[in-house]
Amino acid sequence: MKKVLLWILAFLLTAVVLVYQRVTGPTYEKRVKVELAGETVSAELLRTHVITADCPVRITVPGQDFEGYVEYKRFPTNDPWTRLDMQREGSDLVAFLPKQPMAGKLAYQVTLSSQGQEVTLPGDEPVVMRYKGEVPGLVLILHIFVIFGALFFAFRAGLEALRKDGKVRKLAIITAVFLFVGGIILGPIMQKYAFDAFWTGFPVGKDLTDTKTLFALLAWIVALIAGRGGKPARGWYVAAFVLTLFVFIIPHSVLGSELDYSALDQAAQALPEALPRM
Repeated sequence: MKKVLLWILAFLLTAVVLVYQRVTGPTYEKRVKVELAGETVSAELLRTHVITADCPVRITVPGQDFEGYVEYKRFPTNDPWTRLDMQREGSDLVAFLPKQPMAGKLAYQVTLSSQGQEVTLPGDEPVVMRYKGEVPGLVLILHIFVIFGALFFAFRAGLEALRKDGKVRKLAIITAVFLFVGGIILGPIMQKYAFDAFWTGFPVGKDLTDTKTLFALLAWIVALIAGRGGKPARGWYVAAFVLTLFVFIIPHSVLGSELDYSALDQAAQALPEALPRM
């Protein structure tokens, strides 16, 4: 019965982390709510979009007298803000941010007005939108399933390691396998589809998603080495569990792939000079 409770607890902890990632991740919609002219306006501002289409900025407004515009610029740059007037589609105000290359980002904000009053969404600072290539649904589903399977077994292994007579090694092996498949095989495949790069973490780049997965995997490998030959190594397994929990608390896609617009502009300026003269 105790082991059943440990499995249930591991599942609940995994679900909590999954919800936390959904709420805090910088690629998920920015939810905002403001008061304007005595009315409440709620919206979800997108923070990721595919490179094949312009990104819609759509806000449902409570009255026909509401108007709005969107200001955007490439991020991070010193570009001037570009303004797009929002068009009405039924009860919605809509504008479209121009599509960007892979890993290109746009900072944008929305200004609404009604009855002589004005408010800017989200209000504190602009939303940052990142563009990516389309990832096949099967690859995405497998990656999510396997990587959170790794977290589930990491939780279960950690709970087992806290027991004096806990049998941790098999659970640790499963955790390491899931981390390897989800983060070292499927993760780079997703990266290639989305940003045309298999690996952007340590030591190649600074992407925390790749880097944190790598260090979590290494922690479990070290624990397994420490526990070889039947050694208890409870402390090593607990340490691997704590490190895994820590890296999964880091929001997904923090310090992810980012297009260098300055390098892109320099290449564009140099291109005419490289063309042969007629």
